[in-house]
Amino acid sequence: MLDLTGKTAFIAGAGSVGEAKGGENWGNGKATAVLMARQGARVYGVDLNPAAVAETARIIEAEGGTCATRTVNMTVAAEVQAAVEDCLARFGRIDILVNNVGGSAPGDPVTMSEEVWDAQMDHNLKTAFLGCKYVLPVMERQGSGAVVNISSVAALSHQVEGRTNVAYAASKAGIIAFTRSTAIAFVKKGIRVNCVVPGTMHTPLVEHRLAKQLGANDAAALIAKRHAGVPIGRMGDAWDVAHAVLFLASEEARYVTAAHLVVDGGLTAARPG
Repeated sequence: MLDLTGKTAFIAGAGSVGEAKGGENWGNGKATAVLMARQGARVYGVDLNPAAVAETARIIEAEGGTCATRTVNMTVAAEVQAAVEDCLARFGRIDILVNNVGGSAPGDPVTMSEEVWDAQMDHNLKTAFLGCKYVLPVMERQGSGAVVNISSVAALSHQVEGRTNVAYAASKAGIIAFTRSTAIAFVKKGIRVNCVVPGTMHTPLVEHRLAKQLGANDAAALIAKRHAGVPIGRMGDAWDVAHAVLFLASEEARYVTAAHLVVDGGLTAARPG
């Protein structure tokens, strides 16, 4: 089940903030990379933080897996293209692409600067575009491939946790539309394109960024509040996202394309329209 033996996975955002150990409180990309390696994939992990992605590779290799890494700014076309070419030189093919780069900034159309708006669009949406731009031709030549993009419930709900983050919401909604349009464009070429829509997740960003933005540096209180706000009774974690990505990338999902899989513990279903 969910066997990725012989496949190569190109994973953007494969590092993680912080120094969590034992698989606890990892970022989505790191958990996805490790999980895919455990399922037999050769992983090519890229990240803006070389130390973070090197740690992901160390874990994979310590478990007997294969992982190559590269420091890449996924908003820069030349860097993405070079990484794809390097992955092909090392492994000869790319079977799976995971576009996992993103992050939020608060603000409404009046308070947000034009520079922040543009940076959010680049960070959350252009990165997926560039990943697809350079990997899809490889998959087309192969006659097969699976792309999984990462969106957010911010794309489906107004003001997650009471925050207004118009650029993040717009760009993550764009990921869903981009996924559907790209999927149909390549559906006859043996390529599937789907996205995962995570809800309120406990990743390192809670302690490293959100506690400062939302919780007056009280991470424990913020975590408790986030747990209580989810109908299932707790936040999800990176492994919940990683398992959803793994399914969509696997042959078990061979009839699934142009779909978005919500992984949110019931959050959006319980939220008033």
